[in-house]
Amino acid sequence: MNIARLLDTALIDLHFQVDLPHAGAGDDESDDTEELSDKQKRENKEAIIDGLVQLLERSPHVGNRNKLLTDFINRERKATTAIGFGIAIPHIRTYQAKELIIGVAVSEVGYEFDAPDGEPIRLFFVMAAPNYDDSLYLRVFKALAEVLQFDYFRDRLLNAEEEYDIIRAFQEME
Repeated sequence: MNIARLLDTALIDLHFQVDLPHAGAGDDESDDTEELSDKQKRENKEAIIDGLVQLLERSPHVGNRNKLLTDFINRERKATTAIGFGIAIPHIRTYQAKELIIGVAVSEVGYEFDAPDGEPIRLFFVMAAPNYDDSLYLRVFKALAEVLQFDYFRDRLLNAEEEYDIIRAFQEME
């Protein structure tokens, strides 16, 4: 699967940053060390998803932004798309995608995203496909999961200095 040909430098953010509505435990200067409530965690996660949808909006193949955001949030409520090792692959099939769209976001700090290993997410691969496009969508998801299992590949993505470095890394894996 040639993932590199599906990537666009305009949909790659090497400095992904989101202002979360709720700071984590111990993040403020007070002595309050209480954990965030489930509602606060959900609101933080929705803020991250909103940032990822903003990234996808750079594509001319996105329909209604609000509906796309709602589709991603509803999908994430069913089950987390974090897969561990600091990676999440939020993905949906939706009428709001005119063709397969993939965005890549790299975070320096990492975000809580319900990862099975509890690690903060630093690599996001956000993917939207039309409802009728099962075949390509599933092949891309599978190919991403396969290449992301390699530590050296994840490190290369995390250390990319330019957007094209991400595309080049995928080209060299194929």
